[in-house]
Amino acid sequence: MPLPRTRGTALRHRLAELRGPDVPAKALDARALAALAANPGCKRRAILDGAGVNKAALAGALGSPSAFGQSQFALTRGNAFEAKVKADGGAELLRLVREKLDRGAEPPAHARVPELTATGPEGRTARTALALREATEAPGEWTLLDHPMLALDVAGSPAFLEPDAVVVHPDGSWTVVEIKSFPMLDGSADPAKVGAAARQAAVYVLALEQVAARLESAPRVRDRVLLVCPKDFSNLPTASAVDVRKQRAVTARQLERLTRIEDIADALPAGTCFSPELPAADLTAAVESVPATYAPECLSACELAFHCRARSLESGAVTSLGRSVRAELGGLTTVEDVLSAARGESGDPDDPAVAALRRAARLRAEALGQEAVAGCR
Repeated sequence: MPLPRTRGTALRHRLAELRGPDVPAKALDARALAALAANPGCKRRAILDGAGVNKAALAGALGSPSAFGQSQFALTRGNAFEAKVKADGGAELLRLVREKLDRGAEPPAHARVPELTATGPEGRTARTALALREATEAPGEWTLLDHPMLALDVAGSPAFLEPDAVVVHPDGSWTVVEIKSFPMLDGSADPAKVGAAARQAAVYVLALEQVAARLESAPRVRDRVLLVCPKDFSNLPTASAVDVRKQRAVTARQLERLTRIEDIADALPAGTCFSPELPAADLTAAVESVPATYAPECLSACELAFHCRARSLESGAVTSLGRSVRAELGGLTTVEDVLSAARGESGDPDDPAVAALRRAARLRAEALGQEAVAGCR
């Protein structure tokens, strides 16, 4: 449900204060949103992304710079490949959509490519919604929306998303298209990269579903997206249909679990600001005022991961060992607590986690004792 006008305005003003004076907001894209949904318990990432803070600049100012991101060469190569795929009014792209997802439809001889230019993200979002409605009401035609703008409510704050393309089929259904520069070798691509692309596309599917729900006769948003990549070691496009039903369900469930951004902002001390221009001590205090939920998976998804990992290791938090380990340890939240329970110095003996630790400690001691005896013979 959208925020009332005055409430939404107050929240936007508060988030602008958190970024710092005259600091433009960094757009929350689908890749960041998928990573945020993968760790919904992290209030630190939620408020930083909601406020549009540049986490890469923030990490550098904290002395723990981000170590991942696309090179300029990769971006240039990706842009050139995308332009090739969409050349001639998207003829090749639409051919791939029909071949992989809609063989029963008429070949896309003359597709519509509506103009989506408008002022600001809100204007582009409205123009995209209008173009989707017009295309859906024109049955029998193919329509290609090049870089449409979609909005998705995230913890009470709108996120504006820009998929590579959305195709409206002759039957009025909608398909998300993801164009990536990693290759498909012999018809398959790196599973990790395909998985990341599927999670990203699932965010777009969710946003499209919200647009469809506002139309009088809601069209079908297809749960299979088209992933377009270079074929083998060439620059020729090939494609694969990717089922994102699982990723869509997981992402929707995780986004629902996110604490509302306004609740996190209201709990912050007055005057909190995350501007990288602040003195290091003040900036560190501001970041530490928001609790984080670190896990090793953050290293590949969040620019602040190295900072949060260092703090997690300093505090001895068991989350630094992974979510699966944390889940097995119940109420034992630090490594010291775990070791103390294993030695029998603390912990409830009836606690299954404590009992398992003590049994493991006994087995380890017996094994080491046997090895010692065997070594003496």
